[in-house]
Amino acid sequence: MAPETSVSRKSDTAAIIPWRGLMAAVFALSVGWGGIVYAANNSVQGAPKKDDGGFDGDAPTAILIEASSGSVLFEKNADELRAPSSMMKLMTVEVVFDAIKQGKVKPTDEYRISENAWRKGGAPAGGSTMFAILNSKVSVDDLLKGAIIQSGNDSCMALAEGMAGNERIFAADFMTKRARELGLTKSTFGNSSGLPDPANKMTVRELAKLARHLILAYPDMYKLFGEREFTWNKIRQQNRNPLLNTLNGADGLKTGYTKEGGYGMVGSALQNDTRLIVAINGLEDSDDRASEAKKMLEWGFRNFETRTLFAANQQVGYAKVFGGESRSVKLASPEPIKVMVPKNGSEKLIARIVYKGPVQAPIQSGQQVGVVKVWRGANIAVEAPVYAAEAIGTGSTVRRAIDGVSELVIGVFRASAEKL
Repeated sequence: MAPETSVSRKSDTAAIIPWRGLMAAVFALSVGWGGIVYAANNSVQGAPKKDDGGFDGDAPTAILIEASSGSVLFEKNADELRAPSSMMKLMTVEVVFDAIKQGKVKPTDEYRISENAWRKGGAPAGGSTMFAILNSKVSVDDLLKGAIIQSGNDSCMALAEGMAGNERIFAADFMTKRARELGLTKSTFGNSSGLPDPANKMTVRELAKLARHLILAYPDMYKLFGEREFTWNKIRQQNRNPLLNTLNGADGLKTGYTKEGGYGMVGSALQNDTRLIVAINGLEDSDDRASEAKKMLEWGFRNFETRTLFAANQQVGYAKVFGGESRSVKLASPEPIKVMVPKNGSEKLIARIVYKGPVQAPIQSGQQVGVVKVWRGANIAVEAPVYAAEAIGTGSTVRRAIDGVSELVIGVFRASAEKL
């Protein structure tokens, strides 16, 4: 792959800085009942096909992941941007959850229901609403319940206006900024509620990633998604998530519909200590949305199980080192690296350790060096950071000079190859 930079500078010890680019170590893994076996070839099997018990989904865009590892069990057009409708409220909720966690906002804080929130998101609008009263003050805790349980547009608008002054600022400076911090690189937002706006775009992959973050980062606040009903202004409303009443272990998250985006859902369920997350969008019927999400989750629970690729602190591989007392550094993860695999037999996977290198010495033990990406067919099944498992000190002047010359030669060959 093309290197990022090639730099030279004068120094008392080394005159050549390494040609730094993306590097990858590739190896094949065979995951079977006996654990991990390093395969002798690069053959790969994908997830089970329909005839072998694979999933055959109708949703235009869909993804199914396991929450703990992030393993992808199924995906279909998962990176296609679509209007997320009310599913986008998950981003608004995350911003508020994060502010509460950091102490910037208290659940007891009260925000006023403005005429804008009441007219565009409340009872006069005719959409999903908390039925908050004009000019009333509502606590952040109750506004969150209105947004999560009742899918209240007025709830989201009041939260946005209370935190940022108006929705546009909240969408740009709060939602978008926070999305980028979470690694949601494609999502864009024009408001807080998901009501039709050309700027509202998300992929099901990023919706699932956001749902996973909500579940793992805010276990106590996440429980709101499983609440079956909420009463405000003497109006009792049921949770709009159909999975809560039809699937064992279901406890979240959000449905959505707009004419532009169609019917969609982000759902999650926990069964036998395994949590799965589904995100679908673009269906033409609300009943199809409910049945599709349920069918996909049931398929995942029925056909997959968790296997450990690498135990905590087990060596995953090596990264090349520049100017160090060692030519390479061992890589590992402090947490087990796991992947969901089909129950019906062994599965071969391709794993790549990707890092920007060679890595400049000195290297501290525990320093993140790159990531290990595991592919199932053409799709990434899991991605996890890897860290230096040892400290590597700076090498001698001669060692650094030799490494510098080597990298300079490699850089020349790469530059020549790019021109061919």
